[in-house]
Amino acid sequence: MDLFEKIAANRGPLGSHSHYAHGYFTFPKLEGEIEPRMIFRGKEVLTWSLNNYLGLANHPEVRKADADAAAQYGMALPMGARMMSGNSNLHEQLESELADFVQKPDCMLLNFGYQGVVSIIDAMVGRHDVIVYDAESHACIIDGVRLHAGKRFVYVHNDMESLEKQLERAKRITDETGGGILVITEGVFGMSGNQGNLRGVVAMKEKYEFRLFVDDAHGFGTMGATGAGTGEEQGVQDGIDLYFSTFAKSMASIGAFVAGPESVIEYLRYNMRSQIFAKSLPMPLVVGAIKRLELLRTRPELKDNLWTVVRALQSGLREKGFNIGTTTSPVTPVFLNGQIPDATQITFDLRENHGIFCSIVVYPVVPKGVIMLRLIPTAAHSLSDVDMTIKAFEVVAEKLDKGLYSKTEAVPAS
Repeated sequence: MDLFEKIAANRGPLGSHSHYAHGYFTFPKLEGEIEPRMIFRGKEVLTWSLNNYLGLANHPEVRKADADAAAQYGMALPMGARMMSGNSNLHEQLESELADFVQKPDCMLLNFGYQGVVSIIDAMVGRHDVIVYDAESHACIIDGVRLHAGKRFVYVHNDMESLEKQLERAKRITDETGGGILVITEGVFGMSGNQGNLRGVVAMKEKYEFRLFVDDAHGFGTMGATGAGTGEEQGVQDGIDLYFSTFAKSMASIGAFVAGPESVIEYLRYNMRSQIFAKSLPMPLVVGAIKRLELLRTRPELKDNLWTVVRALQSGLREKGFNIGTTTSPVTPVFLNGQIPDATQITFDLRENHGIFCSIVVYPVVPKGVIMLRLIPTAAHSLSDVDMTIKAFEVVAEKLDKGLYSKTEAVPAS
């Protein structure tokens, strides 16, 4: 079959709904300043779908730093990959400050988070090594694991008994091959909101002699006494061998970093193909990240404000009988029972009649028959925003329970 004909015949589990979903349920356009209230299709909506945890996206100091850096440097500088011609003192300054913040000896800037994780995994392991990873790992981890030429084993999410069984299998192989073991998990899982059991994983390191790589995209800036992440929150930051985070969440920007021992970071500088063969992170993004990191360090009230909203939202939802799963982080999922047509009607009702914009997650991300409404609280939200949202959720949940939503696909407003 011709490749294009094959694609036309099977657009995938999400793409199969694109004829009515595109532009409304998927690929929506939120306009205006990045704030809790934005414009969707000409109407103001209370938005819970932006990973702007600390409210830095529209912070006046951040906006000024971004604008000043763009005016001073433009978007082209530095020109070329860092190894060849794209390095600068500011890139190295940001790396040093990030390493200090997450309590690691050294750090390397990355252009993008997803690409970075894939490339770190590719660089760290060879065909004699074994990867053991959590079953609910982010897609970037899964794609990185797929590149691995050696063995890989998955353990049941946060199940330490399952992890130990997979480590035993891995060790039998590495005892024969002379390879090593890399365990990969997340600090905060972006869908469920629960924390990876880092304490439990670290406790097994001495027995099984593995190295631990943690993707803490949702934990950096939000978790721990200083915001240094989920390892700090659980008291095991020292047990994380490679610590990764993106700038796309708490930092409200573009880019990422990986931190760890100097020798390992130096190895990655010379072996991560996605960085060796890619243009350096533009100077305005570097300068902007330095300002954002300064605010993370010096303005603890940003994280305090975030957690005030998180506690109000999560406790309020629980008190009203909503199932928010096992979240122990700002990520707030709300689980309902229903099919995709129900999900589209709920989303349409929330956006058009209640002015609430939140992400909707359906199969294959969650099991069939489950609808997940995913809320991302930020420091910029207010307690009145929380009250408004919970009241709207009560209304749509009652409609769903009574079977009042149509079982046919919703047609978005034109």
